[in-house]
Parts: sequence; C-alpha cells; structure tokens
Amino acid sequence: MSLTLRFFHSFAFLFIFFLSTIPALLVLENEDSTIKTMQDFSGYPVDEPTHSFTLTSLSAPFSVDSQTLQKQIDELSTFSDAPAPAVTRVLYTDKDVLARRYIKNLMGLAGLSVREDAVGNIFGRWDGYEPDLPAVATGSHIDAIPYSGKYDGVVGVLGAIEAINVLKRWAFKPKRSLEIILFTSEEPTRFGISCLGSRLLAGDETLAKALKATVDGQNISFFDAARSAGYARYEDDLSSVFLKKGTYSAFIELHIEQGPILEVEGVAIGIVTAIAAPASIKVDFEGSGGHAGAVLMPNRNDAGLAAVELALAVEKHVLESGSIDTVGTVGILDLHPGAINSIPSKAHMEIDTRDIDEKRRNTVIQKIHQSANTIAKNRRVSLSEFKIVNQDPPALSEKSIIEAMEAASKELNLTNKLMISRAYHDSLFMARISPMGMMFIPCYKGYSHKPEEYASQDDMENGVMVLALTLAKLSMS
Repeated sequence: MSLTLRFFHSFAFLFIFFLSTIPALLVLENEDSTIKTMQDFSGYPVDEPTHSFTLTSLSAPFSVDSQTLQKQIDELSTFSDAPAPAVTRVLYTDKDVLARRYIKNLMGLAGLSVREDAVGNIFGRWDGYEPDLPAVATGSHIDAIPYSGKYDGVVGVLGAIEAINVLKRWAFKPKRSLEIILFTSEEPTRFGISCLGSRLLAGDETLAKALKATVDGQNISFFDAARSAGYARYEDDLSSVFLKKGTYSAFIELHIEQGPILEVEGVAIGIVTAIAAPASIKVDFEGSGGHAGAVLMPNRNDAGLAAVELALAVEKHVLESGSIDTVGTVGILDLHPGAINSIPSKAHMEIDTRDIDEKRRNTVIQKIHQSANTIAKNRRVSLSEFKIVNQDPPALSEKSIIEAMEAASKELNLTNKLMISRAYHDSLFMARISPMGMMFIPCYKGYSHKPEEYASQDDMENGVMVLALTLAKLSMS
C-alpha cells in the first residue's frame, strides 16, 4: 500500500471516529448544562456529588397531599371547647395546649427542629445549606375565637408544614433556612390583646410591661395562665421573646381571605399589597341605675342608652369618612347589672375601627371621642373611661415578595389578584422585623369567625403550591 493510501485510510478512520464522538460530546455538554441549571435552582452547589435531580422531576408539578392536609385540619378542630362544627380554642387552655402538641408533632414528622419561646410562639426550622444567612419564615395562628371555624389561621400553619413536605418530596434543598412560626394568640379573646405573640416578637416593650398587670375575665393573670400551659416559667421578663430586625430575610403568610372577593371573581390567589391599620377602643359609661318601673323617664341617667347612642355615632363617623376602606364595629356591649327590670348603671363597650389610611382612621377616633363626651353630658352620665388600647400603623408588603408570589402563581398557571387586607394578621407586626408578604385563598361566601367557615381542598392545594414555590424562590435570594 502506498504512503498516500495509508495516509488516506488513517485520516478517514480518525474522521469517522471524530464523527462518532460528536453525539456523545453533545449529550455530555447538554447533560452538564442541564445539571448545572437544576443545581442552581435546587440550591445544591454545582459540585455537589449527591445531586439526584432529573429534568423530568424539575419540570413536574408539585405534589400536594390535600387529603392529608384536610384530615389534619379536621383533627385539629377536635381540640375545641365548643361542639363541632364550631371551634373554640382560647389561649393557654387545655385544648390550646393539646393543639400545640399536635402541631409540634407534625413539625417533627416533617423533619423540622422545634423550639418554643417564653410566651409559646412555636418555631419549626429546616436548615439551609447556608444556615448563617437570615432565614425565610412563614406561618400563622391556630387559636380560635368562641364558636368560630376551623380554617382561620390554621391553613397558614398546617399549609406551611405541607409546603415544606412538598419541597422535600421535590428533593429541593434551601439555601436560606426555612422556618415555620405558630404565633401565640392572634385573637384577642382571652386578654383583649390581638396578635400577642407577633407583637412581642416585634419587640413591643410596652406590651411586655403591661402583661405583668394583665388579667382575663376570670381575674387570672397572664403569667399564671402562661405557666399553667408550661410557658414563662422562671421570670416575668419577656425580652427573650424579642427578635432583632433582620432576623428573617422575608416573611410570608398564607390565609383564607375572610371575604368574598376571590370566590365571586373566580380568582385562585389573592396577593396582599397592604394590611389595614387597626385600632381598638374601650369605653365605660356610668349612670345611677334604678328600678325599671319606679324611675320616670325624665329622671333617668341610663348608661346603657349612652352606649347605644355612641354605637350609632361610630357608624355615622365611619360613613362620613367618605372612604369604603374605613370601617368601625362595636363588638362588645355589656350592661350592668344585666337585669330586665333594672336601668343600666354601667355600660362597657369595645370598638374596633380600621383603615388603610392611618390619618383618616385617627380622625374617626377623635370624632368618636368627641361624641362620647357630648353624649355623656347630654344624658347626665359620666364617661369614666375612653382608652385607646392599640392604634397600630398599616403595613405594606415588600415589592420583591409580591413579585415572587406573582411569578409563582404564573408558573403554576393560577390566576391572581392584588388586593388589600382589611383584616389584620400577624403579618402586620412581622413587617416590623422583616420584609413581609401575604397571600389569600378563597373561602366559601367569605365566611369566617363562624362555624360555616370553609375552604375547599382545591383552593388550599393552590395556596400551598404557591407558598412552596415562593418559599423556594425566596430561600435562594
């Protein structure tokens, strides 16, 4: 064979070999690119040798166990001092303690490390691979006002645990740690203080001091009640509960809407842009009372009628504000001695007023105070107390968290709507610690704080999916 022919054969062999390796090289290059993309999104370092993702699993939809979630909601509702379907679960009662144990057990089963603070805020943490970074937090409450429903707050706690389970089933590994918070006493049922746990987490020193002298309707002190539930055992100093600003890089809360907008409009996810500013007022009138038959009408000093007149004045001043976002409610009206044949000598009322505009709300409060003084004078009774219990500012959701929720909804092909929360939540106070966001899911006819409260499994599944994906996005930021 000539030299030229041998050269040609060698060249042909090398050329054929080169062509045969191109598919493998392309596959390898494509595989490396795919692995890197999955690793970047999953949170594993690029050189992590134990990575187990596939492109199929990455693009597959989340798997939410909505039946188990519903079962857990039903089970939690049995820890109640009211018969089903109503739920009554008041702070530090036996049923509250049992419900807390139930949640801690589920957190443990989800592989979370669990801790509690001095007032019973419960934290379940999933460490990320950069645990020194501020964590991403989520959560809500499980206490329930008398004869209410089983979804308020609960969806945001059990749904958060399921969201963590979703991410773990998806083989996700967070960069920032993820933490679930069960907040103590979001409802003001026992001690008249709303969002007690989250206020203290936000470092409310005034509240921490006030709790030393706070009692419930049975004259049981806050600390005696807390100790009966296993908390605040060794000291009355609650500063250990306070969290530093920046403890979390983000906080997000999942909640039922407690209104009808999402259901009526057929929207899957409500993305909260702001939480309205609440204020609570306690008012006491004192008259002289007397026999319902013996004291003639011109001679009466009826504290009950003064309270009723002020209740109507609350409605009047709220409507005069000119904004649909201004609301006012007289939720408590107690008359003493409470007998049908006795003129009320004392009247106690508690007023709730809210607005997304703090100045406008405060103007309404001023007008209510002026009316209380005028009514007391005209009816010849004394205004023995007009106390503003709390007067909180509104809170705005963080733009980056709103965008993360919007992106998650879009990726999951779920409709969403930007909206305002006129009900306040623990998110209002978490906004003082970290950037905050909140999402709503529809609830039947907007019912809440009543036994008919209901959210469907499909709607809860949607909420958990968006929460899980949002947590994943925020944990990687």
